[in-house]
Amino acid sequence: MIALIQRVREASVTVEQQVTGSIGSGLLVLLGVEHQDDEATVAKLAHKVMHYRVFSDEQGKMNLNVSQVGGSLLVVSQFTLAADTSRGLRPSFSSAAVPARADELYQAFIDYCRNAGMTVATGRFAADMQVALINDGPVTFSLKV
Repeated sequence: MIALIQRVREASVTVEQQVTGSIGSGLLVLLGVEHQDDEATVAKLAHKVMHYRVFSDEQGKMNLNVSQVGGSLLVVSQFTLAADTSRGLRPSFSSAAVPARADELYQAFIDYCRNAGMTVATGRFAADMQVALINDGPVTFSLKV
């Protein structure tokens, strides 16, 4: 499971010209699910996303996590993160989870974060989505467990 997280001032996702999720300050989480992922992977990555220190403290150092700054999460499924780009000029998606399992684990990730007290907005699994964001920094990290 892979999460590309971006620190944002605001972010939203639109499906069929309808906003399905939006947040103010927080993290945009682009989430890729691989075939070997399971509920334990979800728990590890969700914990890491929620506790990763990417927000500045009073001294300007990245010492605070999204919860400590009162931020939210916008979680968007993105199977292309599971692409193998090591050979050729076309990505292979052989390591991506099958859609039904990927959706199940995507929903489990969202539930885990909500159950931990986070405010979570979402995209729509497997939809054609337009994501808008204002990067803060920019600060972007790729997290994998």
